Amino acid sequence: MNSISVRALLVRGMLAGLIAGAFALAVAYFLGESQVDAAIALEEAHSHDHGGGEELVSRTMQATGGLATGVLVFGVAVGGIAALVFCYALGRIGGFGPRATAALIAGAALLTVYVVPFLKYPANPPAVGNPDTIGERTALFFLMVALSVLLAVAAVIFGRRLAPRLGNGNATVAAGAGFVLLIGLAYAFLPSFDEVGKGFPAGLLWEFRLSTLAVQVTLWTVFGVVFGHLTERLLAPAALAATSRTASAVN
Repeated sequence: MNSISVRALLVRGMLAGLIAGAFALAVAYFLGESQVDAAIALEEAHSHDHGGGEELVSRTMQATGGLATGVLVFGVAVGGIAALVFCYALGRIGGFGPRATAALIAGAALLTVYVVPFLKYPANPPAVGNPDTIGERTALFFLMVALSVLLAVAAVIFGRRLAPRLGNGNATVAAGAGFVLLIGLAYAFLPSFDEVGKGFPAGLLWEFRLSTLAVQVTLWTVFGVVFGHLTERLLAPAALAATSRTASAVN
């Protein structure tokens, strides 16, 4: 794949990430912000510090401009990274076309970057979690992300090497089982945190965590669909033209 194609795919990946970020922003605002407001209200009701200083950033700004900036920038960034992964993966992970490859990358990103770490260290709303452990919890979450991604890459390499001996189906099962086993060991050995206060409503916690999961599912689903469409429009005509030239040369 030449540099022009890589640059074109990178731009399309960032554009798809921006579009996906806009959809994820809508989900985050309409599903997640109400849970955040409810958690903040509980936190303030149980707080004994009534002499707090003025907020540096208002809650309204956090829920609008701050949220939009964070989600859209994140969408553009991960869209660009996913586009670079697509450039490497296309044609190397089986006979998948551009649209299918984009869908596979989006699904793998959702699984490894969010779902696997989320199952060990789920998101917490305000009023949940000990402030003294926030640094440790953040570091462990990103460690889980790194482990998940690295183990997923290792599983793909392992599966490809087993394929000639076991066949594609059996190799995929073996690689997937190895990934699950190693992730399970990471879950078992990494520390856990149970810092939900007794007075915090379980329903609110559950709804908040589901809303964060919905944001990520929306982001990666929309990205896979949009990026797959854009890459197919870019690459399929070029592939068709190359096939036509080859056929003409043979004739």
